[in-house]
Amino acid sequence: MRAIDPILMELDQEGQTTRRVLERVPEDKLGWRPHAKSMTLGQLAFHVATTPGNVAEIASKESYEFQGFTQPEPASKAELLKAFEDSLAQAKSVLGGLSDEQAMATWTATKEGAVLMSLPRIGLLRAIQLNHWYHHRGQLTVYLRLLDVPLPSVYGPSADENPFG
Repeated sequence: MRAIDPILMELDQEGQTTRRVLERVPEDKLGWRPHAKSMTLGQLAFHVATTPGNVAEIASKESYEFQGFTQPEPASKAELLKAFEDSLAQAKSVLGGLSDEQAMATWTATKEGAVLMSLPRIGLLRAIQLNHWYHHRGQLTVYLRLLDVPLPSVYGPSADENPFG
């Protein structure tokens, strides 16, 4: 087994869960936000949808110079779901091509030339591609709950869906 294979397996498993959450996003509420400082529902959902591919692209480089992020908002649910499918495919393609040596090689993030972090590439994938992704997916479920959207099961039953019973 290659070093990257457990990450790819988790990406497949969590991708199925993420798809179920994204499918619940109401198209007519994409501009809604729970607080003035919060992202809109559309921005957050798009961030969740595109994180796997975006982080894979960043991880494919030796280093990355942070220049700030913008949070685009999809025009439709169809655009959101297509962005997710494309992002997942891109992540699998990029990560699937990594050798063990590349997975374990040091990756560095900088801002204005100063080192922000330096870690094995596989650590970046765990921390940002996966853990960061789950964090924002959790935020998205809170947004959906606030909008009274029935939540799918994520790691077990939700108040709305019980796959075990």
